[in-house]
Amino acid sequence: MATTADIKNGMCIEYNDQLFSIVSFQHVKPGKGPAFVRTKLKNVKTGKVIDNTFSSGVRINVVRIERRQYQYLYKDEMGFNFMHTETFEQISVPEAMIDNPGLLKEGFIVEISFHAETETPLTLEMPPFVELEITYTEPGEKGNTATSTALKPATLETGATVMVPIFINTGDVIKVDTRDNTYSERVKNK
Repeated sequence: MATTADIKNGMCIEYNDQLFSIVSFQHVKPGKGPAFVRTKLKNVKTGKVIDNTFSSGVRINVVRIERRQYQYLYKDEMGFNFMHTETFEQISVPEAMIDNPGLLKEGFIVEISFHAETETPLTLEMPPFVELEITYTEPGEKGNTATSTALKPATLETGATVMVPIFINTGDVIKVDTRDNTYSERVKNK
């Protein structure tokens, strides 16, 4: 077991029966009173950041987290199914663990974090941007296509809907930001 002297940024610890990664820390030795460690902890599952102060020398439970590359295969009643890119082992992940499941397309590579001792999947991280084809959108009106301020809904090949500029047409391939489900740019023909 480690103590507060071993704290490093990025370290994952168990605190109040939950897993947190250390975002930042500061050892403080006041002129009067005992030393302490001021930390910012990020909940691994929810992403919420909290401030916490540990007394100096307190024992902390360090947890090992492993990040592995998985390829998306398909969705069924059990959840979303992924295959490890090296061992070809398959796992099923519940929809609640994925931020934007509507943007997942067969073959996409994601990163899944596992609790190393229990082999429990903790988080699933999609790539920041994905390229998807538009299967349907209303045609832009003549004269409105010069500006990109006007937006219209577009249905992607995965079934998800995003707002795109008026100059985007059915059949175009666009880059979508997976963090907030927004249009980023049109992909040039390769």
